[in-house]
Amino acid sequence: MDTQLTPAEQKALSLFRQPPLHLNCAQTVCAAMGRDDLTPAMKNCNVGKAPGGTCGALYAAITLAPEREGKLRELFVRTLGADRCEQLKRDGRVPCPLCVRTAVRALCRE
Repeated sequence: MDTQLTPAEQKALSLFRQPPLHLNCAQTVCAAMGRDDLTPAMKNCNVGKAPGGTCGALYAAITLAPEREGKLRELFVRTLGADRCEQLKRDGRVPCPLCVRTAVRALCRE
């Protein structure tokens, strides 16, 4: 992945788990994309609790762009090796900030 952060990625990383809100991965993606209205609904979509065990950041991206679900999942698997939180976190392999960044970057494409 390109190491240069986009403005949306910078915003997301500045919000993720930071006071005063302590947003989780799913909430952070929504807030970074200007959809603060969805952050309450994403409260329990982290640490593998999103539907189907999907990564919370990816789940938020899919919620924001449901018509692109296939492409978003494909990008996650190609870039990070999986689309489920349990698989991404196995052995601390993929840190949450990278999942958030990947989701935001994917949403900003096209």
